[in-house]
Amino acid sequence: MKFLVINGPNLNFLGIREPNIYGAQTFVQLLRFIEAAAQAEGVEVECFQSNHEGAIVDAIQQAYFNHIDGIVINPAAYTHTSVAILDALKAVSIPAVEVHLSDIYTREEFRHVSYPSLVCKKSIYGKGFEGYREAIQFLKEYLA
Repeated sequence: MKFLVINGPNLNFLGIREPNIYGAQTFVQLLRFIEAAAQAEGVEVECFQSNHEGAIVDAIQQAYFNHIDGIVINPAAYTHTSVAILDALKAVSIPAVEVHLSDIYTREEFRHVSYPSLVCKKSIYGKGFEGYREAIQFLKEYLA
């Protein structure tokens, strides 16, 4: 099994950006966490991060051609604005899980809208890095 983990805008600034919301751990630490979680589950993982909506859409579409089995996606701010990312997820029909480090439903009201949740098999909010492990475990079980 091979999963693609997509992280959206500003996640590369973890540990710098609003540590009171996102914590003090860095993006490199997140990547190591994801790789260790995937290894523990016996699945292959590829990680991708971009601050650009089109690049994220391209990565989702490329996942189809690369025969990716599942997608874990933290679209970050694009969660609340991107119909393009929603449409790309729908187009490829690869099971996906949406992950957010913070609980978007306890934050500003505009963050309560999640376009990816309309197509994702599961959404995980407010569990920090652990949300990625839960997403990997869920996809593995879902696909088994």
